[in-house]
Amino acid sequence: MASSSGTSSGSSTLVLQNSGSEEELQALMDQRKRKRMISNRESARRSRMRKQKHLDDLVSQVATLRKENQQILTSVNITTQQYLNVESENSVLRAQVEELSHRLDSLNEIIDFLNANNTSNGVYGSSSGGSFMEPVNSFFNNSLNMAFLNQPIMASASDMLQY
Repeated sequence: MASSSGTSSGSSTLVLQNSGSEEELQALMDQRKRKRMISNRESARRSRMRKQKHLDDLVSQVATLRKENQQILTSVNITTQQYLNVESENSVLRAQVEELSHRLDSLNEIIDFLNANNTSNGVYGSSSGGSFMEPVNSFFNNSLNMAFLNQPIMASASDMLQY
């Protein structure tokens, strides 16, 4: 019996030891659980901070790209306006070339006509009373009448629309 009582008192101390170890084990597990919770909270905080930084970077990038886009649009608008101005000036110059070509053709016809009549008379500049060319020669020899040949050619943007 002594052995049975020894065994029973040994097992009761074992139960007491086990309950003490269980409490320690429970405390250890609670401590680990708290550490994990704190670690998880810190990790979540770092993750939120990374997300916020990424969002801030994206917002900054959007602002930069919008500013760059606005500068490009302004540059395109300026270039388009310059192109339209050059195109308008080019049309004016084309109209002036057309007008000058017509004037040149008309003047060449007059010169050819005068040369043909002067050679048919036989002598340049001889006016033997009542020549056919006298009205034409007197018109061109009169300096007031020559002023029309020196008139500037005026063309505007509206001339551009006629082509």
